[in-house]
Amino acid sequence: MPRHLLYLIVFIEGFCSLGAEVIALRRLVPHVGSAIVVTAPTIGLFLLALALGYASGARVSERFLPVVARNFLVSALLAGVGLARFTVDGLFNVLAPTWLAYLVFIGGVLCPLAWLLGQTVPVLTNLMKHARTGEASGYALYWSTLGSFAGSVSLSLLVMQWLGVSAAVLACAVLLALGSVLLGAGRTWAGAALATAVALAAYLAPGQRVLDTAYADYEVKPLDLPGQTQPRGFMVNNSLASLMDDSQPPRYARYVQRLRHILLDELALSSADILVLGAGGFTLSHQEPANRYTYVDIDPAIRALAEQHFLKQPMTGTFVADDARRFVRTTDQRFAAVVVDVFSSHTSIPNHLVTAEFWADTRRALLPKGTLLINLILDARLQSPYARNLLATIESVYGRCGTEVLHKTQALSNVIVVCHATSLPAAITPYTDERNGADLDKLR
Repeated sequence: MPRHLLYLIVFIEGFCSLGAEVIALRRLVPHVGSAIVVTAPTIGLFLLALALGYASGARVSERFLPVVARNFLVSALLAGVGLARFTVDGLFNVLAPTWLAYLVFIGGVLCPLAWLLGQTVPVLTNLMKHARTGEASGYALYWSTLGSFAGSVSLSLLVMQWLGVSAAVLACAVLLALGSVLLGAGRTWAGAALATAVALAAYLAPGQRVLDTAYADYEVKPLDLPGQTQPRGFMVNNSLASLMDDSQPPRYARYVQRLRHILLDELALSSADILVLGAGGFTLSHQEPANRYTYVDIDPAIRALAEQHFLKQPMTGTFVADDARRFVRTTDQRFAAVVVDVFSSHTSIPNHLVTAEFWADTRRALLPKGTLLINLILDARLQSPYARNLLATIESVYGRCGTEVLHKTQALSNVIVVCHATSLPAAITPYTDERNGADLDKLR
């Protein structure tokens, strides 16, 4: 084979193998989140399958082109169908517990794909008769790694941002089918056409057109709520992020109504600057002209999606596409209130937004007499280690905060935490029969 054609095949392999890994990590977010305990095993298992593919490819001693062409064809089918949204959602809807669906997805889709594509470089270096062994392997790895760089960057920053995750899946499947045609010298047209058709069908399948971006899956669903007028929910990563109806005035999610009551009635804010970390459905400021709202969300596409499909009108306030922690750490503006409502799924808050350092940054963004309001989803009794540690972390920065459980009879509940910039953490001295300083404390 011509040298440039060999390098093109290796480039496609690198592009699609790492592209498949990026897509798989994104597909897992609505179901298992994006914590390090999920991403690290996923990357590790992918690399293990890739290493096994290298070893398997090293044992191939004949029919080099047909072997790689077959691998590309099977990989195109695996990518087009296995990484499709309806396949991943179907696995997690059918299989329980969640860890079982995760293992089936990784073991049945991602790892086989990595194993097949991992054979490419060791197999094709057998055809590089014009070069020394070191030169052949070096350039092959160079083009493969260059493809990996191009795949990870272009798919995550361009294709997923502008066209969605499903378009990235289709792109990988089509490239792999094209690679099988180039390797088969025209003899694999039928298989490549079939793989492309299957991938396209998966892309166009019902449910695939759910609005997806590089950060989340979005969907607006009609809800059946007695006493409400055409209620609808704004779904983010298969979780209800916000809801509203067409009543006048509209009804919102209970936690949003509670936050609005605190801001407008209890704190009596007017003509104030309010920062909202996590856009949700932009309902906190909906039909609320008394204050100036700044929303910060990491996904730049969420505003247009919410305005077009959920609010059905322009949002009220200013929108900033940025990471919440970076914004509060770098902004020069100070706010009368900061509302933290950041979730990547129903109960999952990004890990870097639960630390003491993050809560210290939120204090930095407050005016001297400002108020921090936090919406959390915790067990209703606040007895889990996560609930205890998260609340203790917040109070280690702000001192004593008010905590209100909204749904006390449910297993999981919205929990509203209210902290004040004027308060500070202080040492605690328990009252005992032996040393009871309650009366002195009252005098203070």
